[in-house]
Order: sequence, then C-alpha cells, then structure tokens
Amino acid sequence: MLFRNDYGTTEADFLAAGKHYVPFKGTNIGMAESRDGINWEVHDKPVWEICDEEISRIYDPRLTVIDGKMHVCFAMDTRHGLRGGIAVTEDFSKFEIISLSVPDNRNMVLFPEKADGKYLRLERPMPVYSRYGAAEQFDLWASSSPDLRYWGESTPVLDAADVQFCDAKIGPGAPPVKTPYGWLTTFHAVKYSSEELYSWHLDWHKIYYAGLMLLDLDNPTKVKAICETPLIVPEKKYETEGFRGKVIFPGGMILEDSGEVKIYYGAADTVECLATADIHDLLALCGNK
Repeated sequence: MLFRNDYGTTEADFLAAGKHYVPFKGTNIGMAESRDGINWEVHDKPVWEICDEEISRIYDPRLTVIDGKMHVCFAMDTRHGLRGGIAVTEDFSKFEIISLSVPDNRNMVLFPEKADGKYLRLERPMPVYSRYGAAEQFDLWASSSPDLRYWGESTPVLDAADVQFCDAKIGPGAPPVKTPYGWLTTFHAVKYSSEELYSWHLDWHKIYYAGLMLLDLDNPTKVKAICETPLIVPEKKYETEGFRGKVIFPGGMILEDSGEVKIYYGAADTVECLATADIHDLLALCGNK
C-alpha cells in the first residue's frame, strides 16, 4: 500500500488557528505491507517525495500491476497547475515518471491489461471556464495509449449529471478489477451540504460517497450497469470527523480467489479503511442477478 502523508502541522497549530486553514509543510508518499490485506506494517520512512522550484508535492497514489511491474498513478501540484502522472517502480526505492498530463487532470487509474491492443486509464479532467460557470461539475473520462507514455482518444465515460446521488463532481476510485461480466470499478461522487461539515479549515460543505459501476469487458469506455445508490456513505465517526469530514474515497480493490472483494477507502481524508463484500453481491448491485 502506498499512501499520502501530509506533514509539518501540529494539533497545537490547528487549535491556535481556530479551525482556519493551516498549511502543512510538505507531502510525501508512505508505504505499508501486509500478508493478509488486513494487518499492515508501515515503513518508518517515506518512499517518495518531490519538492523543487516547479513541483510543490506529489500525492494520491493508485497502484496497478501491468506486465509484472508496479505502475503508480499520482497527482502533482506544480507552479503551472495540477497535473496527473504515471510512474513505474520495481522495488519502491526508485520511481521513473513516464507520463505527465497538462493541467488540469487527476484521479487517474490504470486498467491492469490492454483493451483492443491499447492501454487504458480512467481520469477526471477539471474544466471550469467551458462549463458556463458550473462549479466543479466534473465528469469521468477515459484515455488510451499504445505505450503508457502518450495518451489520447479521450472520451467521456460517465457524466456527473447521470449519478443520482451527486450534484457536483465525480471521478475514478480504485483501479478496475476484471470479472466475467465486465470491469467492476468504484468511483467517487460529491454532493453539497447546506451545513458546514467537520474540517480543520472553514467552509467545508462537500460529502463524498463511493459509487460502483460495471464497464463493458470489450469496450471499457462503455458503462454496462451502475449501482443507483451509494456503495459506501460516511456514517461512522472516523468517516465524519477528521481532516475533512464526511469523505469516503475508494482507492484500492482486490478480488480474491475466494470471491471476496477487499475495498480500501480513505475516510475523512485521515485514515485508511477496509470494507469487504462478496463479488456476486456487488455484481447484483449493478444488475447482474
């Protein structure tokens, strides 16, 4: 497991600011390992960090194994805007960045195998001026590549307006897993709240849900079925209170040989959680009885 770690701000800094935003000093990528997917040992040192005149931080890693190599999708804050990237690593001691998008694009996840002879990724571009003033009405897209370096043939996959439990933005969650019925994948969906929610900065009004959908096996840019209600909603205290309250963000999903699906998700931008389900139950939520 790779995880984002913001550091340099203490609880005393937060309390002294009276819940105003307190900027952290930096962000690095940490690593944890597990033999059973439940009990994790966290490395005592970060495995990746970039900070220079152009790049202020990298964060939000998503892991996919392709052809025996670990590929890491990530977000990067730069002097010229937010960029999405892909890196390759063999031992987590060195990361080779092989692709970077133009601003603004993020939440990228890779499919573990090719579709129609090409690599495929899900992503969430962030148009603002071209959406006629609609704040954060962002949709879920897909792009393809012959070599994981150069990306194109971009196409919309799912519109935020078509998700019943969303009135803002949506985007990819965990990298998709393959089933006989299609590619099963999670996504995140955001709904605005009239009340100010728990956060360590003022004016936080967004509720994040985890959604679930099934993409066509041969053409993964086509939504085959979607669960009409949220898969996971923020209810527990560790999901409603933290860095940003009422946030559920799925980042990893493993399909075991037993049929159990492990869904890893961030809660309140503070802790990493695990939910389990049977693959047949998840497919049934998407209409496969």
